[in-house]
Amino acid sequence: MISIHTPPQPTDLSDVRVANRAVVLRHVRLHAPCSRADIAAHTGLNKATVSSLVTELIERRLLRETGLTENRVGRPATMLVLDGEPNAGLGLEIGADELVVVAVDFGGRPLLTWRRAFAAPAVAPEETVRALAALARRAITRVTGQGRTVLGLTVGVPGLVGTDGVVSLAPALGWRDVPLAADLRRALREPSFPVGVDTDANLAVLAEQRHGPYAGTADLVRLTGGVAVGAGVVSGGRLLRGDRGHAGEIGHVPVDPAGPVCACGRRGCLAALTGVDAVVRRALPDAEQDGPVTDYLPELDRIQAAVNSGDDIVLAGLAEVGRHLGHGVSILANLLDPQVIVVGGHFAALAPWLLPAARAELAARALAPGGCRLEASTLGSAATALGGATAALAPLEAGRLPAA
Repeated sequence: MISIHTPPQPTDLSDVRVANRAVVLRHVRLHAPCSRADIAAHTGLNKATVSSLVTELIERRLLRETGLTENRVGRPATMLVLDGEPNAGLGLEIGADELVVVAVDFGGRPLLTWRRAFAAPAVAPEETVRALAALARRAITRVTGQGRTVLGLTVGVPGLVGTDGVVSLAPALGWRDVPLAADLRRALREPSFPVGVDTDANLAVLAEQRHGPYAGTADLVRLTGGVAVGAGVVSGGRLLRGDRGHAGEIGHVPVDPAGPVCACGRRGCLAALTGVDAVVRRALPDAEQDGPVTDYLPELDRIQAAVNSGDDIVLAGLAEVGRHLGHGVSILANLLDPQVIVVGGHFAALAPWLLPAARAELAARALAPGGCRLEASTLGSAATALGGATAALAPLEAGRLPAA
């Protein structure tokens, strides 16, 4: 369901026009505003082919002319940018304490971002599917009411997801072998568009690679922050999935054999030491006095207030979490040699207090001189859903036009 790839090239295969559409759309996305001549010069397509493709894509409202001209000698050229307003992708995320939905058009413009407080770990998967479907239906109604067509929907889940949309294991949710894609399609009454499921980390790294400050980076890792901790990995411009789609489960790599028991049943996993629930317990020992925490945002606000007031105990707790985070990040750095590792979720929210210790630990443990950068995400808490919406539009970016 995800489309992170090296630049498409012109081809002589039977699907030449589809492939060449992808070449044109990708060039405009990366280099807009640009002219027809620019596209021909940089892609190797001849001018007649570019002219024909651009005419088609303007008619289908995937490109539009801006009226701007290049500052050059000779005849000025009309510039092109992505349009795509008639088409939308939806992305949803199942978190520990909320559901999120995001819609974007093909040009990447946000159409809506909605959240609903929901404690998925506390209820059966069937109830989560019903709540997810209700949120999706509201978003579909809003988007289609604006005259747009929904081309796809992708859900991000903190767990192991097969290519068939089955969540084989999600310890943070208490799920095992949940056919989420099929169940959600049924709940939506078999919609005309595809419904996909992927890991939250894979979708978050797609959002970073497409919309974040490191857009286009060929070697990029995005670490999710929440009850579950996972890594989405782009290596050489391609998403690293592994044989069964289970790559990136850094959260269940042991970093402290004497550490606390993880939700997966093992001891000392990175998630058990740095997940948002672990951070809250470490920084706020009284947080669970009245029962389990089901909404972590107020607790993160309490932590921020405590450190801003100079609470040394909370500061020490965050520094310890930061060291564990740096240990985990160093494993990724040594194995994958990325240019940058971006952390999201509560790691980003608490970055001023977590990252100094994490960077020091990374520097001490990374073998390569110079090492990779460790940065906080700027995309906010809806990054996974944003990546899901972007992934839902991948067939269009690949040059496959929707039915007229």
